Amino acid sequence: MPTYKLSFSNVTLNKIKKEKIAKIITKVHNEVTGANTYFAQVIFKKSKKNDHFIGGKIIKEKQFFLHGQIRAGRSSSVKKKLITTLRDQIIELTKVKKENLWIYILDLKPEQMIEYGEILPEAGSEKKWFRKLPKSLKIKLRKLENH
Repeated sequence: MPTYKLSFSNVTLNKIKKEKIAKIITKVHNEVTGANTYFAQVIFKKSKKNDHFIGGKIIKEKQFFLHGQIRAGRSSSVKKKLITTLRDQIIELTKVKKENLWIYILDLKPEQMIEYGEILPEAGSEKKWFRKLPKSLKIKLRKLENH
């Protein structure tokens, strides 16, 4: 379901900071969309020095770019709340300037996605999907779920 790739330039994030960011992205996605936390994955990618350009010029300031792929089927108001809440939380955690944070959300059709080896359900049908999973996978996902 949601995959968030956070690329960043001119900043170093240690393990603790990455964990905090991953937890807040997961929490925001869960609270805004209702999707289970075990679906959210966050991948970090640091740009090498002199590898990030805007307008053809090397970027010297701290920059963050969050690219999220989520299941299609959510309203515009839900997606707006999702990106603005993510923005506010990432700014609070990283202290990056608002104008140096970019967030893009891309909708993917659930029937064109496989996670945990299974085609994903429509938004709102997660419980029905979960009931059909093998017992061993259910145990694994329950352990990943944040309560």
